[in-house]
Amino acid sequence: MRATIILGALAVLSPAFSQITTSPKRGLVYVPNANYPQDNTIWDSSSSDLTWYYNYGPEPSPNFSNATDFQFVPMLFSAPNDTTDTSFLTSVQSQISAGANVSYILTFNEPDGTSATGGSDVPSDLAAETWIREVEPLKSHGVKLGAPAVTGAQTGFTWLQQFFTACAGNCSADFIPIHWYGDFGGLASHIGQVRAAYPNMSIWITEYADPGANLTDSQSFFNESSQYFDRIDYITRYSYFGSFRSSVSNVGPDAAMLTQDGQLTDIGSWYLGGSATGFVPSAASHTTFAGSSLLVVLTAFWCLS
Repeated sequence: MRATIILGALAVLSPAFSQITTSPKRGLVYVPNANYPQDNTIWDSSSSDLTWYYNYGPEPSPNFSNATDFQFVPMLFSAPNDTTDTSFLTSVQSQISAGANVSYILTFNEPDGTSATGGSDVPSDLAAETWIREVEPLKSHGVKLGAPAVTGAQTGFTWLQQFFTACAGNCSADFIPIHWYGDFGGLASHIGQVRAAYPNMSIWITEYADPGANLTDSQSFFNESSQYFDRIDYITRYSYFGSFRSSVSNVGPDAAMLTQDGQLTDIGSWYLGGSATGFVPSAASHTTFAGSSLLVVLTAFWCLS
């Protein structure tokens, strides 16, 4: 009994005392919820460690329009139906002309995936045609171009190979975005595979989480992956998928950066460069403070000593 309680106490203690780190690589996958507009201010506060964000679209989010240290990265989410359409190119060029610091762009969100899972479902040849028309011209403006952000499945590798073949040398991507949903071992292995396939490109991790993991495992995954990203020089930017309340999370409540009441979880606070908050995410309608759970565990231990 005592051994079980001691191990339980350590499991609660270890994530809470994780080392506070900051990183200029960290950005935000911005997923606003109209029901909680007050949550928007969390990400662009004076204490935030985030330096950049994207919102799956070509235009910056109005909530961050006055941000000076929070760089927007436009994304061409899908391919337009009109094969003469240049609206994305025009939008980015207009932003640059207006003085915006557009240094990077992202393209084609999970084109090998379906809309049911958030993918853009774009054939590789159509993506290549669209890139040559709408993306490649931005090179002349000094913009660095992100390759299509395929899924972490084998279909992603196949799609990306077909894309570059269809480009016939006319798609000069500067970096490879990675999406990963799974444990850290799988993530590290996947990054290694991508690096081996595209050794001359830097890597961005633009979506990642361990879906459905419990709180302890989610926190361990977060800390281990963040430390890994910060240590590897060819990983130049990363954005954790969790900028929403736990009650609406589609990767499990324990992976979210906000509780159901909009308070920063430990993961959320760590990601912004802060210390553990003790607020536990849940799908319920109230917030639990982790300290009370720890107190119960330790009290039980002391009583049995």
